[in-house]
Amino acid sequence: MDRLIAATISTLVIKEIQRTLRILPCAALLILALSAVSFAQETKRNDRPTAEPSPTPQQKPPDPTRYSYDFAQPQFIIRHILIEHDAQGRGKITFERKGEETPIVEPVELSTGALGRILGLWTELRFLDSEENYQSSKNFAHLGTYRLYMDDGRRKRTAEFNWSVNKQAWALAGEYRRVADQAILIFDLKLARELQPLNTPQLMKLMETLLTRDGLSDPKQLVPLLHELRTDEHIPLIARNHADRLLKKIEK
Repeated sequence: MDRLIAATISTLVIKEIQRTLRILPCAALLILALSAVSFAQETKRNDRPTAEPSPTPQQKPPDPTRYSYDFAQPQFIIRHILIEHDAQGRGKITFERKGEETPIVEPVELSTGALGRILGLWTELRFLDSEENYQSSKNFAHLGTYRLYMDDGRRKRTAEFNWSVNKQAWALAGEYRRVADQAILIFDLKLARELQPLNTPQLMKLMETLLTRDGLSDPKQLVPLLHELRTDEHIPLIARNHADRLLKKIEK
């Protein structure tokens, strides 16, 4: 009896093992098939063309053009002035006083309005394309000599005159003269505040004169300095009050 039961159990175990072996290949095939489908889908996704990033716009190289204005009259108090700047209006001013050997060099930056007027006049002159002599038939060398210079990196030109009937050339010289007068005035005021505060009242009168006759390149550039002057207790009260009046006049 026991042998019969053992034989029966053995038979059942063998059949179960055979059934399992038949199922395993099918399951393995199913797993492989699913893996193949997944791989194919992934490959398909990877094979899709990717959108190339749009090229970044190239920045326009800065304008290399250099401009300069030169004025000389050995008998004047300010006997020599040289203004040099780039197309953005940044540069320097060099000036020499009569009786002094060492020139003074200060940074200069033209305001947006002044730069627009100056570059506009250079353009109207077509300076590098022109060979016009701006010197008029009248000679006023005793009033000083002007030199205009431009260099765009390929061409350069200098024009010299002491008086001109060319409206654009004369207006351009006038614009630079205002730039120079304003820059020198600012330098003198800063120097007076530090070393000679008693000179500030006279300099404030000069500023008002220049402002009244439109002799400054851009009066609004003086606003920060005037704010400082009107509260600077190191300078005379009359100069502080004058600075306050000029500040209100400019800010109107």
